[in-house]
Amino acid sequence: MGKDVIIALDFPSAEDTYRFLDKFTNTKPFVKIGMELFYAEGPSIVKEIKKRGHKIFLDLKLHDIPNTVKGGMQSLRDLGVDMTNVHASGGIKMMQAAVEGLTREDGSRPILIAVTQLTSTSQETMTNELLIDQKIDDVVVKYAANAKAAGLDGVVCSPLEAGRIHSEVGETFITVTPGIRFAGDAKGDQSRITTPERAKEIGSDYIVVGRSITAAADPVAAYERAVKEFVG
Repeated sequence: MGKDVIIALDFPSAEDTYRFLDKFTNTKPFVKIGMELFYAEGPSIVKEIKKRGHKIFLDLKLHDIPNTVKGGMQSLRDLGVDMTNVHASGGIKMMQAAVEGLTREDGSRPILIAVTQLTSTSQETMTNELLIDQKIDDVVVKYAANAKAAGLDGVVCSPLEAGRIHSEVGETFITVTPGIRFAGDAKGDQSRITTPERAKEIGSDYIVVGRSITAAADPVAAYERAVKEFVG
């Protein structure tokens, strides 16, 4: 599988998003539409960005009872996105329902991945707030194994866990890793982070980069730097 850099379009409006994308005159980066933008603009933002020629990761992290998640995925499956996701903590039956709902009549569907643990979650949070007393990387690998058992294509994990997931769950099982910062950038609200270059070494298939690109003085140059460091 070819590696790629996904830009997180964490903007509050379509206007801000298009202004940012208009800077990319010679390339069409793979982009992520998350809750902030999708809830503000709805499906129309997805359709317009697809029309502009971008691949889209629709990052809504569905997490509900199986029947509700199935219905939600049925509503999303014809938007033309290339990738979408659920929370692995919903369990295998919920993830299986997501696959069923996302699959079109001809058998095709977007890539479906599961969020293992958010990159803002620390071991302390796991133990003291969520009452999960296992090591965070063990929990992430178990959630990844559950996602594979449910028929999903991969997971969202921190770059620190990508190598172990490939080793224990499967080399072709996709790892999409947020929590990416250039060396010297602020951590922000992330806990488990690394650089594009290190994510490549560990084995991430896709990295998701937000503020290091979107808040850069020259976003195009920052994107090209990320591609150079991660893809080569």
